[in-house]
Amino acid sequence: MPRRAAQRTAKLASLPLGVAGRVAAGWGRRLTGQDSEEISADVSARTAEQLFAVLGELKGGAMKFGQALSVFEAAVPDEMAEPYREALAKLQAAAPPMSEHDVRRMLDEQLGSAWPQRFAEFDETPAAAASIGQVHRARWHDGREVAVKIQYPGADEALRSDLRQLMRFSRLFQSLAPGAEVKPLLGELQDRMVEELDYRDEAEYQRTFAAAFEGDEQVRIPRVVASSPKVMVTEWVTGTPFSEIINEGTREQRDEAGRLLSEFHFSSPARSGLLHADPHPGNFMLLPDGRLAVIDFGAVARLPDGLPVTMGRMLRLAYEDRSEELLELLRADRFVHTDSTLRAEDVQAYLGPFVDPVRTETFHFTRSWMQWQADRVGDLRSPEFRTGRSLNLPPDYLLIHRVTLGATGILCQLDAEVAAREIIATWQPGFVDE
Repeated sequence: MPRRAAQRTAKLASLPLGVAGRVAAGWGRRLTGQDSEEISADVSARTAEQLFAVLGELKGGAMKFGQALSVFEAAVPDEMAEPYREALAKLQAAAPPMSEHDVRRMLDEQLGSAWPQRFAEFDETPAAAASIGQVHRARWHDGREVAVKIQYPGADEALRSDLRQLMRFSRLFQSLAPGAEVKPLLGELQDRMVEELDYRDEAEYQRTFAAAFEGDEQVRIPRVVASSPKVMVTEWVTGTPFSEIINEGTREQRDEAGRLLSEFHFSSPARSGLLHADPHPGNFMLLPDGRLAVIDFGAVARLPDGLPVTMGRMLRLAYEDRSEELLELLRADRFVHTDSTLRAEDVQAYLGPFVDPVRTETFHFTRSWMQWQADRVGDLRSPEFRTGRSLNLPPDYLLIHRVTLGATGILCQLDAEVAAREIIATWQPGFVDE
């Protein structure tokens, strides 16, 4: 992980410089008579392309920030976001492991110098790597197989430094979503990511989930065995990862994985007051007994009152094509600025197709459907693109939106057929009873 502040800052500083150049070029094109709206959209798309590429090249805070900023990805064509996704995939696969010396030093600091006595076995070779840490397989002193998550030395410094630098570029992000209140949105991202540095918070979230789903016939949450600020020990679980099901799963596996994932996400806030906010295929697996296993609770949305009623009402109004009421609700809950000139029919045209999953008893989530949605709202010339740029995302909905987009993406990768309407009607307040 590059830790030299000057090196990281130089990379990040290239972002606003690139924007300035594109804006200047845009002014030149306007002077030659080209359409100003198309020029503005093109500048936004190219800015997003550079943003995703640069953030993808850096680990630590920049990498995590880039992952979280995937909420903006639907605003640009798929081919422009592809370099970003490829960079992230390479980083995840090729993250260099800590040396054995660093591993033992971190364990000494976090679990005490007598930590070897707490393990019957400890594999020095990491089993998995992530943006700010790595996982080792071990056996606890009582015989249980466990996962030991160890934070990279310096990860906290790199993340905090990146976030401070990125927060200075709020105007750059504003160009991606002109209608959004970007500064508070970035502040929310910053606060949530800083929380992920303290594994004691993650451990507490995981304990809450484990208690809520204790004895559940459909979901298993591994118990926390021990925790400290930068090391966490949890029960090890073995199953079929969603990534494997996506690549070669049977039709039955795909549909069941999709159903379990949907049930878990929609039911969690009502059952635990929390929402697992890191929807990635690597965090879910099917166990031999048919249950869904869920891991990695670093990113969690606190929803003590359950899912917001507004979400259910928006779904219902869009589903029933009640466009005037939908626009009124969006204005009231800060999704549209009160002085916006958006028309109700434009908002309905933008949001209506997103509620396709509740229009039928079961819905087949496919890559082609997801690609159509991305093309529809990402086409720089389309009315939907212009409408999307005028919408706002309130900070308290940021993680919910991230889960909605991410989980839907997984369902489409799974090619799963799911009774989404029944699940939403059961767990989403406001959808059935307004």
